[in-house]
Amino acid sequence: MLITYIGHSTVLIQTMKANLLIDPFISGNSLAKTTINDLPKIDAILLTHGHGDHTLDTREIAERDGSLVIAVAELATYFEWQGLGTHGMSIGGAYQFPFGKVKLTQAFHGSSVTETANQKIVYTGMPAGLLLDLEGKTIYHAGDTALFSDMKLIGEQNNIDLAFLPIGDNFTMGPDDALIAAKWLRAGKVVPVHYNTFPVIRQDPAKFTGRLNGNGIVLEPGQSMEL
Repeated sequence: MLITYIGHSTVLIQTMKANLLIDPFISGNSLAKTTINDLPKIDAILLTHGHGDHTLDTREIAERDGSLVIAVAELATYFEWQGLGTHGMSIGGAYQFPFGKVKLTQAFHGSSVTETANQKIVYTGMPAGLLLDLEGKTIYHAGDTALFSDMKLIGEQNNIDLAFLPIGDNFTMGPDDALIAAKWLRAGKVVPVHYNTFPVIRQDPAKFTGRLNGNGIVLEPGQSMEL
C-alpha cells in the first residue's frame, strides 16, 4: 500500500483494489506539489467534514473519475444533490466496501459549507474521523478535531498502524494535545497534518515528531511512504 501526503489534510492511499483520496484540498493549497491532473483515477473520496479546505476539489475529481463520495449523511446528500455518487454514513457506523472497511469516529470541530456570495452557511452534519481497514492494515485519519478522551478507546479497540493527526492549533488541536492523542491512540506510526497552510496554523512538524519516541514521520507535500 502506498500512502502519499498531498498537503494540508489531503492523503492519497493506493491499494491493490482502489485509489482513495481523503479530504481533497489541492487547487486551493499553495503548498501542494501535486495537481489534480497528477492524481491517478480516484475510486473513492472520503470526507471528514464540509469545510472548504477539506472538500474544495471533491466535485471536480468525482466528475472526472466517477468517484464515490463517502461522508457523513448530510454532507453526502449535499454532494448527491450536485449529481455525484455518494454513500452516506453516521458517527460510529462502519461499512464494508469492496476496497475495505470504513468506520466513522467522532471529532470535535464544525462542519459546513460557506456560500460567500449569499453570506450563507450550510450545515453539513457532524464532523468525523476515519478508521480504515485496508489490506490488513488500520489507518486512522482524525480529521479536524480537538483532543478528546475517547481517543483512548479508539486506541484500545483498534490496532492502528498509521495515524494522521492535525497539529496546526487555532482550528484544531495543537502539538501538545496531538502528542497526548498519539499516546492514547498507540499508533505504530504518526504523521502530522493540517499545519503551515495558513499563517495561523504555522508549526514545526519535525519538532512535533521528535517528541514521539521514534514513531513520528514528517511527510512533505508530495512525499510517499509504504505501509
